Amino acid sequence: MMPLLFLPAGRTGTIKDIAGGKGVRQKLTRMGFVRGAVVDVVQNDNRGPLMVSIGEGKVAIGQGVAQKILVEEPVD
Repeated sequence: MMPLLFLPAGRTGTIKDIAGGKGVRQKLTRMGFVRGAVVDVVQNDNRGPLMVSIGEGKVAIGQGVAQKILVEEPVD
């Protein structure tokens, strides 16, 4: 498992957990970031927000929030 922040563009991860308080968890849950959801990283240049595809849409999230989303990459 690793933070979503470290997943490079073009890679996919499955959400395993969200570290953080109740407010962060609720906000992310409303956006579709729940355990088992698949996240595709569209842009991660390590200088600004990450652009990710989750479900039917794309979302920009800050690096601090991306650090709290723990993902696992699929085994090839």
